[in-house]
Amino acid sequence: MDDQSHKLRFFITSPHTCNYLDDREATSVFADPYFPKDKGLYSRLVTNGFRRSGEHLYKPHCLNCSECVPVRIPVNEFKMRRNQKRTWKLNQDLDIGRIKASFKEEHFQLYTKYQTKRHPNGGMDNSNRDDYIEFLLATWSDSYLYEFRLNGQLLAVSVVDKLDHAYSAIYTFFDPDMQKRSLGKFAILTLIEESKISGYSSLYLGYWISSCNKMKYKVDYHPIECLIDEKWKKFNTLSLNYFAVE
Repeated sequence: MDDQSHKLRFFITSPHTCNYLDDREATSVFADPYFPKDKGLYSRLVTNGFRRSGEHLYKPHCLNCSECVPVRIPVNEFKMRRNQKRTWKLNQDLDIGRIKASFKEEHFQLYTKYQTKRHPNGGMDNSNRDDYIEFLLATWSDSYLYEFRLNGQLLAVSVVDKLDHAYSAIYTFFDPDMQKRSLGKFAILTLIEESKISGYSSLYLGYWISSCNKMKYKVDYHPIECLIDEKWKKFNTLSLNYFAVE
């Protein structure tokens, strides 16, 4: 990192209830929230396992647990599986648009519906507008919203950050009444294609947790790369073994 980056300080949170695994506590390392951030710094931190939540950059730092594994898709090696091809074909009637990230009431209403029906009592189903903004948007990041519409009706939104070398998929929410469309899966497939078009080699998906059901979908994309011992390694989801990336 450059001289300015070396001045960045990091802090550790107090232990708190883990959002993903029952009966566990979690801690995180987070970058100084007052330090000026830009795309270059953000890109380097993401490569080293960090993630954005609102204005903040963090990564898990739990003393007795290493379940949270950063993952990314090497998009030029990715090949759709049979069920992904079906999802891709099913959603070809959707119109996809991209806009700079900002608060839109239409998006917030869909987000509220999604959280209420898909994640009741999950802590985010009672979010207000400020909660939504603080979770998904940042003043310093190069962020975009991908809109998926059917005849003008908004069905899904993906929040995506543009890095120096890749896209980072931050969060996707969709109309829970359209479950048969597998809109979350289609959003990832769309971002893989967008990454290829942009000349990027990777799409970052955040953290994979093998024992958390709602995180298992991330290894349905072959191949996947995991950050293990500070090195990116390919993960063979068929044999459930790690092997080093050449």
